[in-house]
Amino acid sequence: MMNYKKYMKQYYMPPVECNDWVKKDSIDKAPVWCSVDLRDGNQALVIPMDLDTKIEYFKMLCQVGFKEIEVAFPAASETEFVFLRRLIEEDLIPDDVTVQVLTQAREHIIKRTFEALKGCKNAIVHVYNSTSFAQRQQVFKKDKEEIKKIAVDGAKLLQRLTDEAGEKYRFEYSPESFTGTEPEFALEVCNAVLDVWKPTPDRKAIINLPSTVELSMPHVYASQIEYMSKNLKYRDNVVLSLHPHNDRGCGVSDAEMGILAGADRVEGTLFGNGERTGNVDIVTLAMNMYMQGIDPKMNFNDMKDICERFEEYTDMPIDPRKPYCGKLVFAAFSGSHQDAIAKGMHFREHTEDKRWTVPYLPIDPTDIGRNYDKDVIRINSQSGKGGVGYVLETNYDLILPKKMREAMGYAAKDLSDHLHKELRPDEIYSLFKEKFEDVTEPLAVNGVHFTQLDQGRIKASVNSKYGDGDFFVTEAEGNGRLDAVSNALKKAHDLNYQLTTYQEHALSKSSSSNAIAYVGIAKPDGKLSWGAAVDPDIIRASIDALVTAINNR
Repeated sequence: MMNYKKYMKQYYMPPVECNDWVKKDSIDKAPVWCSVDLRDGNQALVIPMDLDTKIEYFKMLCQVGFKEIEVAFPAASETEFVFLRRLIEEDLIPDDVTVQVLTQAREHIIKRTFEALKGCKNAIVHVYNSTSFAQRQQVFKKDKEEIKKIAVDGAKLLQRLTDEAGEKYRFEYSPESFTGTEPEFALEVCNAVLDVWKPTPDRKAIINLPSTVELSMPHVYASQIEYMSKNLKYRDNVVLSLHPHNDRGCGVSDAEMGILAGADRVEGTLFGNGERTGNVDIVTLAMNMYMQGIDPKMNFNDMKDICERFEEYTDMPIDPRKPYCGKLVFAAFSGSHQDAIAKGMHFREHTEDKRWTVPYLPIDPTDIGRNYDKDVIRINSQSGKGGVGYVLETNYDLILPKKMREAMGYAAKDLSDHLHKELRPDEIYSLFKEKFEDVTEPLAVNGVHFTQLDQGRIKASVNSKYGDGDFFVTEAEGNGRLDAVSNALKKAHDLNYQLTTYQEHALSKSSSSNAIAYVGIAKPDGKLSWGAAVDPDIIRASIDALVTAINNR
């Protein structure tokens, strides 16, 4: 049996109650986004990106809309150093983008970082040291004062080297492993760093509170963030930042609740790529805001292209069920889901309220470059009449009668079940034509002549045959042309059925002026039988549809 007793809580609640964030029901604006794809994300890859690939990735991040991008740990390797130098020397950093570099709070590493930054116009220097109880006890074997001194000395060196360089770099400090640090001590260290930097309105400092390892439920992290937000010095001149990881699968919740608790900024990666279970997924975070009617300040209108480039650059696959971006996230295979979506889409066409409320679709797939016919209604053995009808209507302009949709739905389910595969729209259309169009045996009609009678009655002279017999002409009257033809066929071949449904419409997507007719008949056993036919002459189409309905046993 698994030994759960060896585990314990490794997090600390704030010394005072911090639950004001609970009173808010939604985020009201997007945070400042900082991508750490090229640092956290890159170091987590089995094979890190080469220089040219990192440059292409950087360009993609700029196109998506990031204004702050952590590009490197320049002192960590020559590749990291050279990458930053290329960005600077080749003038690849847009004027409105600030690059961020990471450094430990160690003198030689900080100095190497500043060498890499020479000539950079806009930069954030991000310094960190670990503050958690476990790291103090097991890794550094230092007490709280010694750990605080590391942070303060690092902050002083950043300030001095920036002044010597004549630059106005912005500063960021992270108490790494914040979630395993006593909140009072994390606050003490952060305030000591801020006392060195003395941030101002035109040069704000960033205090970044990383969930380096998720140790608690999201509400605990939110309470820790609220405590820090309420008690940091220089708060008006501090950008409070989050850096959630996803060890418990709650990275997005941590970030959302952390924003409610007072955070101004989020560091994360596209699709959550990062160490272990990953960093927080900025795509999901931003799109969660979007579906609540908040501008996320990110450009994901061509999600397919972003996904393909990400997979190419990182060699990391995106799960098909990944929120918003996975290939199957909008796909509805369930019959009830498909029916609700189809009805929701029709409702939108006939209402003046254009706000998005379609069942089962939290956002309009077309907003991110997806489409309805290929990505939403997908047909397999679990699908129903609503989905099949929707595919035929949106792709081929076929508006089937309600009961005929049911018959077509069963036909599609049976075929998918038999083939053990999803059916493409063209396969569904081919199945429709095979089952319900031009079934010419055993009954065949070679010609029809109509005569107008009194009181709106019609006489039909129908040339028909059944099975291997010869063609012969039979006459009968009816209330209309189709009724008269039906009566003639019943009379000629001793057929027993009731004409129950007749529907027609123009095919607006057709290049010609064709119309389609649908006919349903009820046979003596109560079974419904269906036929459809397309012809420029709607009378001819209706007759052909009736013949197919009779032939469909």
